[in-house]
Amino acid sequence: MAVQKRTSKNVLLDTALKNFYAAAEEMNLDEGLVEVLSRSERAVCVSVPVVMDDGSVRVFDGFRVQHSTVCGPAKGGLRFHPDVNLEECEALASLMTWKCSLAGIPYGGGKGGIAVDPFELSPREREMMTRTFAARVAPFIGDWTDVPAPDVNTGGPEMVWIMDTISKLRGKLEPGVVTGKPIAYWGSKGRTAATGLGVATCVLELLKTQKVDPKTATVIVQGFGNVGTYNALFLQEAGAKVVGISDITGGYYCKDGIDIKAAKAFVEAHPKRILDGYTQPGLVRMSGEEILEQECLVLSPCALEGVISEKNADKLKCKYIVEGANGPTRPDGDVILDKRGIIVVPDFLANSGGVIGSYFEWVQDLAGFFWTEEEYNNRLVPIMKDNFKRVWDYSQEHNVKMRRAAFLVAIKRVADGLKLKGFFL
Repeated sequence: MAVQKRTSKNVLLDTALKNFYAAAEEMNLDEGLVEVLSRSERAVCVSVPVVMDDGSVRVFDGFRVQHSTVCGPAKGGLRFHPDVNLEECEALASLMTWKCSLAGIPYGGGKGGIAVDPFELSPREREMMTRTFAARVAPFIGDWTDVPAPDVNTGGPEMVWIMDTISKLRGKLEPGVVTGKPIAYWGSKGRTAATGLGVATCVLELLKTQKVDPKTATVIVQGFGNVGTYNALFLQEAGAKVVGISDITGGYYCKDGIDIKAAKAFVEAHPKRILDGYTQPGLVRMSGEEILEQECLVLSPCALEGVISEKNADKLKCKYIVEGANGPTRPDGDVILDKRGIIVVPDFLANSGGVIGSYFEWVQDLAGFFWTEEEYNNRLVPIMKDNFKRVWDYSQEHNVKMRRAAFLVAIKRVADGLKLKGFFL
């Protein structure tokens, strides 16, 4: 009996499913394995009531999806955003499964979030919402079950609140229940920069395969949050010229190169941590859409999903794309990029430095022994290089694009584990 392929009206989930089915068909994966791996093991929906500062009560919708725990506990971020929904979480959880598999670390894939605009909340309201969410999903998360981490609009404070809530509920310290914690509270040196360092490493490894000196490369980094900032910073330190950056306030372009250290310092000092108001000689302001279409050698989208599609893929003036965000390229955009010969390093390879870094933090938490930042980075960079080489070599040997190669390599590891384990629970 042929596999009944799932579809979704949610763009991100539909993209994830199409990529999975195409890869599974190419590798002739057993139909039973396809059926299992195209669905999540568990999806949890919770209501999150919060007493607001004015005494009223608001109830927010919260979600946690565990796509696969074949290779280890589910791992994935927790985001606070008005558009969070169950299907988005399922899509991102599946991407985490393949990302962790490709990285070769002992994790499966998970993702979660709360449908809320966190900037409308006071600090107290935000903390109460986070703690209530943690209490409601407590039966389903743990250091050997499901380990959340920061994502869009969440960070160290939210992870501390979750860890503290779970620890109090269980009557013992649970430092390994989340990662992305501040260094002062069971966090890890090096974790903040890990995703950006991983993306930059993939950019540099790609340039090596093309015999391009980084000092001759021009780069545009879309998104100037944690990932984009450190990606741009490490690339500039390697000699590349970062000619464009952007955030929610728009694009910032300078043909002579942007001073990333100065831009980073400006954002850190800004009350809203945004680029609005940043200036330097030769800097040109433009929209966030326009910055993607400026001329460069490498474009690295490090913000939200779906920013490259059929609407703009034919307008891009780059030779290479290295994806720092989750799902920044839609399938219709991929087709156009392929026809144009633009090489794409896919998200779950390029931005896996974050989850590898989370793995390092988790290992240190479980051991109660912490590394220096140098030790952390010295472990991270070789893993990223090895993973890049594995996917690049596979793509060259089998004459497939890197996204397909990465899917094939990642799916095989999970499928092999599932065949060994079986379908029981």
